[in-house]
Amino acid sequence: MPSSDQGVFKDRYAVIPRALIFLTRGDKVLLLKGAPTKRVWPNKYNGVGGHIERDEDILNAARREVQEETGLTCENLWLCAVVNIDTGQDLGISMHVFLGESLEGEPRSSDEGTLEWINKDTIQELDLVEDIPHLLPRVLAMQSGDAPLWAHYSYDKNDELVIRWN
Repeated sequence: MPSSDQGVFKDRYAVIPRALIFLTRGDKVLLLKGAPTKRVWPNKYNGVGGHIERDEDILNAARREVQEETGLTCENLWLCAVVNIDTGQDLGISMHVFLGESLEGEPRSSDEGTLEWINKDTIQELDLVEDIPHLLPRVLAMQSGDAPLWAHYSYDKNDELVIRWN
């Protein structure tokens, strides 16, 4: 089948694929506290991740992002959720959320921010990116082999995040 048969048309809704990764080590989760100079989410805690590049599949993109942003390797990385993010434009986001373990080594911080191992019991006390208090507990409650979670994020007329779980 030629690429022209894929049905890609500029007037259709399209998404940018991204990966969001949470690593665990015992009772701790590795979170990135965004650098104060970041344009998006400065000083807020989030997982690590980024865009999927043209020449890679989503799993390998997640592995690459972990290596680039933390310097760590991860074990048992698995897909936990797929979130469609409606930005209100013709171009949205398809976020693929992964969970994995990092059993050794210390993370290295970067221009993105500071990496911190946070006890799972204290995560909700942090200044988190707005969807993380809803997403992360669900992901951490999952067991390997569970079906992925499905969600849709959009914004209301006040530009407030609206989350729908399926």
